[in-house]
Parts: sequence; structure tokens; C-alpha cells
Amino acid sequence: MKKALLSGLIVIGVLAAGGSGYWFGALRGPAQTVVAGDAATGDGVSKRGAKGTGGAAKGQGGGGPVPVTLAKVNTAAMPEIITAVGSLRSDESVTLRPEVSGRITAILFTEGQRVEKGTTLVRLDPAINMAEVQQTRANLALSKSKYERAVDLSSKNFISGQARDEAKNTFEVAQAAATLAEARLAKTELKAPFGGIIGLRVVSMGDYVREGADLVNLEAIDPIKVDFRVPETFLKQVKVGQSVDVTLDALPGKTYNGKVIALNPLLDAAGRALVIRAQVRNQDTTLRPGLFARVNLITSTKQDALVVPEEALVPQGTEQFLFRVVDNKAERVKVQTGQRRDGKVEIVNGVEKDDLIVIAGQSRLREGSQVRAGGGEETAGSGAKGGRRSAAGAEGKALAPATGADTVASPGTEPGARRR
Repeated sequence: MKKALLSGLIVIGVLAAGGSGYWFGALRGPAQTVVAGDAATGDGVSKRGAKGTGGAAKGQGGGGPVPVTLAKVNTAAMPEIITAVGSLRSDESVTLRPEVSGRITAILFTEGQRVEKGTTLVRLDPAINMAEVQQTRANLALSKSKYERAVDLSSKNFISGQARDEAKNTFEVAQAAATLAEARLAKTELKAPFGGIIGLRVVSMGDYVREGADLVNLEAIDPIKVDFRVPETFLKQVKVGQSVDVTLDALPGKTYNGKVIALNPLLDAAGRALVIRAQVRNQDTTLRPGLFARVNLITSTKQDALVVPEEALVPQGTEQFLFRVVDNKAERVKVQTGQRRDGKVEIVNGVEKDDLIVIAGQSRLREGSQVRAGGGEETAGSGAKGGRRSAAGAEGKALAPATGADTVASPGTEPGARRR
């Protein structure tokens, strides 16, 4: 019994000792790990961490100037352009149709040939018409002699005045008949009403054609017309004589210049649009009627518009802001923008020429923030082949005006300050 009791006490003691050791080790483990960590890495780790945190706090809290990329407000020509689509049309276009019936005896042109005004293109059989001309001429001669005899007899009072008037009327009718027959004979030859290029004929030699039948089309395409539509809201901005730039999907890489020659006084009620007609030179006849055209109508050109790079703008809702730098301090300025083109934005009001503005680094700025010019990424056209400017070579130099502004850079690089 005593032995069993002694064995039980020993087991309880061992368990108690093991539990105490586990509890002591669990408490001492983290502390030893921290100490070991400090011993392994040294106090410099903690100091560096604290230093980094302090530096971050310093940069975010405004304790020092914020590095930014600056640019000057410049002036540039900013034309106001209305973009539209339209179609090319011949300057003159006609489909030749005969005015008299007859059989085709001659086709005097080659399809696609350039012809001059007055050139005979198609000839109909003139036999019947020539016979009519001869008949009317004979009747005219007889009527003329009768009229002359009636005048002579009337002067001698051998016939009445009524007989003389009837002879005169018969003579005039014969004159009209002869003129009509000669006109019909002339209509057997179809001539070019203007100079141009002949199209594709739809008749052949020996075909019998009636009045008004289609024979062939004739097109004058130098110059050539461009018809396009713009919304009615631009009615006051469009005038005759304004310049247009025309590009075509069928002829990429080429731009054709022209002038507005007419405005349709009747607006299209279906689309509430104004139909405009412009004229473009086409000396090499490359442009053809029916081509789809993209038109830029230049309504006005501002030669001294204030422009800034697009990346300088800070949008907020429907308004636009930018940061102007005065005495190394950032001023948040509301601006009114105009047109945008080639990475540049027109500023209607809010800044003046040669004002320094921030084009990179605005996200860290507030009203009154201290700033310093920092090296941003090199812009296109600045002459540098690398990605970023060196700290030594960037100081005091201006970037090339590829973005429409003089960019000022100084030592230091700003991570993430890239030009878009």
C-alpha cells in the first residue's frame, strides 16, 4: 500500500515538473526569439525601420518640398475643327440620252477616255432626217416665191390684203418646218456637253434606241466635290470659303485640301443636319465619285492659344484644375479648357503665358505645398536616348517642347512621374 502511494506521488511530481517546464518555455520562447532576433540583426534594423517610417511620415506629412515635374504654359496655333463624313461627287455628271429615235451607226469614243467639250460621241442613222430636211427646204422655197408674188400683186391692187397675209403665213410656217427638220437632223449626233471622262456604254453598234434611252455617262472630276453633313448646332460657325481637309479610307496616308463652295439653304429635317458642299482639286484624277470621305472642316484658327500638356490637368467631377507654382508653392487653379489635340489642351482662362505648372506629381500636392523641381521621365523629342535623365545632367535644363510646354527639371528622380 505504501509502495503504491509512493509510486502515485512520484508520478504526480513528474507530471507537475513537466507542466511547469512547458509553461516556462512557452513564456520564455517569444522573449528569447526577440532577443535572438535583435542579436542576429542588431539594433540597426530597428533604427532603420524607424528611420524609414519617419522618412515616409516626413514625405507624407509635408515636412519637406514635394518633388514634381514642371512645365511652362506656351502658345500655339489651335484650329477649331468640325469632323464629319461624306461622299465624293463629280463636279459635272451627265448620262447621254438621244432626243430622237434612230439606229446607232457610229460610236466615236473609247470607254474611260478623256474627251473635250463638243466632241461627237455617238451618231444615229441620219437618212430619214436628211430626207425631211430636203422636203421642208423645197416647201420653204415654194412658199417664199408665193409670198413675194403676193406682195407684188397686192401693191398693184390685184389681190386683197387678206390673200397677201395668207401667203405670208404659209411662208413662215414653211420656215419653221425647215428649222425643225434641221434640228432633228442635228440631234442624230450626240456631243459632249463638257470636258470629262467617258464612262461605260450600255449600247452597241446597230442598236435601235428611242428618245431618252441611256447610252453612256460622262463625268468631270477635276475639281471634284465633297458633300457632307454637320449638326444644326454648327450653323453659325460654317461659312462659304472655309478650308477642309479630306482623307479617304481607300487612299490612306493622303490628305486633300479644299474649300467650302455652298451651303444648302434647306436643312435635312430627318437628321436636323446642314448639308455642305466643298471642292477639292483632283489633277491626277485619283479621287473618284462615290468614295467615302472623312472631312475636317476648319472653322477658325487661334494662332496664340494657351496650351498645356494633357497630363497637367487634374479633373474633379465636371471641372478641371491644375497646380501652378509661385515662389516654390503650389496653387490649385480652376481652368476652363478648349480643344485637345496631339497631347495638348487649350486653356481658355485660369492661367497666363509662361506660368509654371505641375505636369507630374500632383497626387501628393495640396494648396500651399512646398515643391521642388524633380527629374521626371524624359519626354519624346528631348534628344535623350535613355529612359531617365541623370541627376547631374538634368539640373537647369528644359525638355524639348514636344508636349507644347517647356519642361523644367532639376536633380532628383521621382518614382512613378512618367509622361503619358
